Amino acid sequence: MSFSIGNVSPGMGPRDALDRYGSANRENAGKFNPHVIRRLLAYLRPHTWKMVVALVLTLGESGLTLLTPYLTKVAIDQYITPRDASGLWGIAVIITVSFISLFFVSAGQRYLLSWVGQKVLAKIRSDLFRHLQRLQLGYHDTHIVGVTVSRVMNDVAEINELLSQGVITLIGDLIVLVGIIIIMLTMSPRLALITFTVLPLIILATWVFSRFARASFRETRSKIAAVVGDLAEDISGMRAIQAFAQEKASQERFERVNRENRKAYINAMSLSFIFLPTIEFLGMVATAIVLWFGGRFVLAETVTLGVMVAFLSYVTRFFQPILEVSRLFTTFQSAMAGGEQVVKLLDTPEEITDLPDAREMPLINGKVEFDHIIFRYKPDAPVVINDVSFTIQPGSTVALVGPTGAGKTSVANLITRFYDIQSGAIRIDNIDIRAVTQASLRRQVCVVSQEPFLFPRTLEENIRYHSPNATHAEVEEAARQANAHDFIAASPEGYRTRVQEGGVNLSVGQRQLISIARAILAKPRILILDEATANIDTVTEVAIQQALERLLHGRTAIVIAHRLSTVRNANWIYVLDHGEIVEQGTHTELLDHGELYAQLYVRQFTNPG
Repeated sequence: MSFSIGNVSPGMGPRDALDRYGSANRENAGKFNPHVIRRLLAYLRPHTWKMVVALVLTLGESGLTLLTPYLTKVAIDQYITPRDASGLWGIAVIITVSFISLFFVSAGQRYLLSWVGQKVLAKIRSDLFRHLQRLQLGYHDTHIVGVTVSRVMNDVAEINELLSQGVITLIGDLIVLVGIIIIMLTMSPRLALITFTVLPLIILATWVFSRFARASFRETRSKIAAVVGDLAEDISGMRAIQAFAQEKASQERFERVNRENRKAYINAMSLSFIFLPTIEFLGMVATAIVLWFGGRFVLAETVTLGVMVAFLSYVTRFFQPILEVSRLFTTFQSAMAGGEQVVKLLDTPEEITDLPDAREMPLINGKVEFDHIIFRYKPDAPVVINDVSFTIQPGSTVALVGPTGAGKTSVANLITRFYDIQSGAIRIDNIDIRAVTQASLRRQVCVVSQEPFLFPRTLEENIRYHSPNATHAEVEEAARQANAHDFIAASPEGYRTRVQEGGVNLSVGQRQLISIARAILAKPRILILDEATANIDTVTEVAIQQALERLLHGRTAIVIAHRLSTVRNANWIYVLDHGEIVEQGTHTELLDHGELYAQLYVRQFTNPG
């Protein structure tokens, strides 16, 4: 379905939204939000026991990582140096068992973390999609599809890596770091303190990196969302781009956005490319310190050869968790940047909600009443519907006509409660539509719009969309009543013919006939035709009008039309202008009045082009 919200205000376009999105990210680039962390960690609570097991395995992995260098020291000092072959065999078996245990413990930990990660990933995306479906149409009218997709896919993937592996990995790395420091100080305090002289440089490098990384990674999330948004917009508008020969301009615009994304990513990665080699260099410096001073201590017999070898192993392992923590910090920055946007989306309030005591809409007759309705799309926006009142009797056909921007489509949006009014009441069969659930209301109200949306599924699935339990015979009967059966039967696979993206393998008229068949199968009590015959050729319009006559029979119908030839047979016609009813009556009566309706009628038929 396609719904217009009137004239687009400055700053409401997709590219303006991209600019606002990027600006918001830059403005918040230096902030840390504990609320985001709490919200994201909540997704781990259902998997507490698996995370506990993973933590236990991590502790085991850390312990085995610390044990093997010490066993090497024991092997050298107690068995190799004294030439004790029998004892060496025993320690070799213990070291072998330690490595095998380390393999299985590590594999189990990684499996559990990956399992939890995929569960968390699916849960966050499911929650996002559920929330997006509950948000009012106004949100989707003003937010770019590509940016929303980026939130659901890219940002959630970054969050998943942090939640599923980052927390446990951080604990394991910290245990290894602390354990190595304790063991090295125990084995040789003097050599350990000399080795640790590089720690102030590591702390300084980490502080410098963290100072600049947060803003850089927020910028990358902003720019990748801009690329996805621009790409989605241009692909959806490809017909217009090619029709107006704007391929070059679109390419240049996309290259600019893509270039900004590349620049932001390179800036962020440059920090890592500088930081990680710095840590590796300091690790080599520490190794050189152990070799120089440790070697001298061995020659002076103040430490054993086994201690020096263990120190070399521990120094290597000491910098591995530091590198891992630095990578984790990179992941944390990127995940925080994405997490802020994901939580912001999840926290977007649902403006159209069911009341706590909302009940199911009973089977209705179709009486519709507007009682002094005042409506605007936003609190600070102009009034779109201004003190409008009218009553439509069950089973009657009423037309809403008027110039563009008069408020006709807004009336349709209000009846289906896609938006809430600011004043007045809308009643169906004397029931305020705010007192019933939205789902029960929309099951009995159907909209056939000017540009019907068809899903990339089979024709039968599209007709059955509102009525998934309908049989094939019922689908075919609905298609016959909608004058759609003949062209469907002539299709290569009949009712199993797949609709291509955007319905491009069907004409506008064929898509409209499928939409009408869908409405017939839904059996609504109230039908809204929003420019349903606009942009249709004359031959197809005849087929659509015949189908609509069958569809309208016995139902309350509200016909919105610019082409006044389609509303001549309406029981009553309301003429809207600037959000107000300025005329009402039958077709003949309004022509006799000689006012706005008559002017529009004469203009159309004296200047049909």
